[in-house]
Amino acid sequence: MADLGVRVAGLSLRNPSLLASGVWGESGDSLAGAWKAGAGGVITKSIGAVPRPGYPNPTVETYERWGLLNAMGLPNPGIEEYPREIEAAQRAGATIVGSVFAGDAGEFARLARRMEEAGVVAVELNLSCPHAEGFGTEVGSDPDEVERIVRTVVAAVKVPVIAKITPNTSDPAALAAAAEHGGAAAVSAINTLRALAIDVRLRRPVLAHGLGGLSGSAIKPVGLACVWQIYEAISIPVIGVGGIMRAEDALEYLMAGARALEVGTAVTFEGIGVFARLARDLSALLDELGFARVEDAVGAAHTKP
Repeated sequence: MADLGVRVAGLSLRNPSLLASGVWGESGDSLAGAWKAGAGGVITKSIGAVPRPGYPNPTVETYERWGLLNAMGLPNPGIEEYPREIEAAQRAGATIVGSVFAGDAGEFARLARRMEEAGVVAVELNLSCPHAEGFGTEVGSDPDEVERIVRTVVAAVKVPVIAKITPNTSDPAALAAAAEHGGAAAVSAINTLRALAIDVRLRRPVLAHGLGGLSGSAIKPVGLACVWQIYEAISIPVIGVGGIMRAEDALEYLMAGARALEVGTAVTFEGIGVFARLARDLSALLDELGFARVEDAVGAAHTKP
């Protein structure tokens, strides 16, 4: 069976599949559960400076098995409370990446320092949530601002910094390049696509907030295209995100240029058992196709015949 171990942004992962931020990651016990179930690492829910209740219900719409539409509103307990959840996951031995969101570079840096103090091995900057006013895409769509935020955070912490790139832009590769110029150790792509559903009988949006973010199989082609473009534009590692449900999906992302993967919507549909299944099936698929290691498949589709 193919070796699934991979190094990304200075981190050694036992396999390339990470629990994505925002799914199953609000409590330390849930992070620990994903780790024990076989995830190569776990990424916390995006944490801000102060507690946020999030948007009112309904916040999630399910589209059978091809996607989720959500507008949660970044609910979280705040950075002063969250380290105790990190401690709980650490007791399980988990490799933990801390995700943070903020409205400006200074606040990102303060949050990143608190995450570092709590013991995470890397920090992921949420520059890409599509529906939270003043955060996410609103601060992550301008390359100059992305570079400034990343540079400020990199100067404030010693752990690797990962920038999560939005697909809701004309040029995600330019944002990734800006993150690289700012000193990011890696970029993750993509976050959810801005989307909307309407209840025709009620004559109003299905989600209370209106606009939301679409995830799952429906966005995989978009995620693959972004990873492909970003891989050709930068030299730092890319973490692929979006619609990874099967080993074949994972391998497509690897061949497009991703060195690691974030899995989210599949956890919602299948539970944390998805990590063991993906690892087993991916190892078998790599072996079948003649890859001795997962790293041998990275960028393979870019090789000219």
